[in-house]
Amino acid sequence: MLQKPMFNREILEQLDHWKKKENRKPLILRGARQVGKTTLVNLFSSKFRQYIYLNLDLPEERKVFENAQSFDDLLDAIFFTKNARRQEKDTLIFIDEIQNSSAAIKYLRYFFEMQKELPVIAAGSLLETLIDKEISFPVGRVEYLAVRPFSFREFLTAGDHKNELEALNTIPFPDYAHDKLLALFRKYALVGGMPEIVKLYFENNDLVEIRNSINNLIIGYKDDIEKYARKESANKVIRHIIENAWSYAAERITFNNFAGSNYRSREVSESFKVLEKTMLLRLVYPTTTMKIPLIVNRKMSPKLHLLDTGLVNFKSGIEKEFFSEVELADVYRGKIAEHIVGQELLSKNQSPEANLTFWTREKRQSSAELDYLINYKGKVIPVEVKSGASGKMRSLNIFMNLSDISLAVRFYSGRLSISKEKTIEGKNFTLINLPFYLCSKLEDYLEYAG
Repeated sequence: MLQKPMFNREILEQLDHWKKKENRKPLILRGARQVGKTTLVNLFSSKFRQYIYLNLDLPEERKVFENAQSFDDLLDAIFFTKNARRQEKDTLIFIDEIQNSSAAIKYLRYFFEMQKELPVIAAGSLLETLIDKEISFPVGRVEYLAVRPFSFREFLTAGDHKNELEALNTIPFPDYAHDKLLALFRKYALVGGMPEIVKLYFENNDLVEIRNSINNLIIGYKDDIEKYARKESANKVIRHIIENAWSYAAERITFNNFAGSNYRSREVSESFKVLEKTMLLRLVYPTTTMKIPLIVNRKMSPKLHLLDTGLVNFKSGIEKEFFSEVELADVYRGKIAEHIVGQELLSKNQSPEANLTFWTREKRQSSAELDYLINYKGKVIPVEVKSGASGKMRSLNIFMNLSDISLAVRFYSGRLSISKEKTIEGKNFTLINLPFYLCSKLEDYLEYAG
């Protein structure tokens, strides 16, 4: 009853585009465990007359690839094993958990070189961390899409909030819908976007069950440690990071002695890199520039961004703050608002390499830090996540005064407005004040503001 709207995911449009491409390549879906990769492809399969699903967790289905003597032999085996018609041209093949078979990975190139008309999608968790160094995906013969947690718009779809979606897509946003959308976004910021958790929320709104499910997800991530780590010595470090990283969401971190450990900078740094490949977290490095390209400085301490804000809330034990009168921008010292905005900004980009960027100026007695910088049509747009009067946004004022930029964005709990501002030094600029629920519409409002 609820499942139908829940899995109407926006990335389906990207899959439709891939399906229609003339020079289509096998598609690799990237994403952390439990973000809904398999469910997504199962839904997409309705676009085809014939659907072949191969789960390489199953030994008998791995053998189809490992025992094949040639690519043509492999195709015969796939269609025969699945009792499918090879002459049916409108067929989708989905190879799930492909990381379990190096042979399957090697054969991907031949689907591109010898059978372009046959659409093939592959997916699996921990792809880069599980594949031996001598095995790699065929460069130039596959393409990638990232599957991320539900965006706020997908969250609204899951709850069948049609009127609210219509209001969200209206530009400018109708003021009468503000309170309702802000309340729904607060719920989204609490629950997050993991499909299983969203489903639980809309089915029974039982936070105890949600907490238990999140704990089970984290246990599953920790159970994969032996797969993540190439060396036994790295197991403990990775386990320590998975257990403690949630409390450092949207904070700048140092590798040495991370989270009160005795682990050295190098081993912590290497373990973070492994976990980045699983897409469980990402390290967000700062830039000190104000122009495109936004080159990050990896010698400076990064911020930590986790897979999903809902996991952060329940794993850090701060979910109770959402039931107080504290404004969203102030929950967990403002870190949750910053984190969920970053999650929303990332949800618009299906590249597995997509990341966030923040700006910093670290000088004696005059340090400043801006939450995000984005590239909009070749221009740098500064983004702040903050409540209160615009005149109190010290870092934004410093940035605007030092740059040749005249447009900035602030996400907050207030209502949509566009205001004319002036820095302390007297520089004029335009500030677009966007309610949190309009994160996904940022580019539309940048265009709207001119």
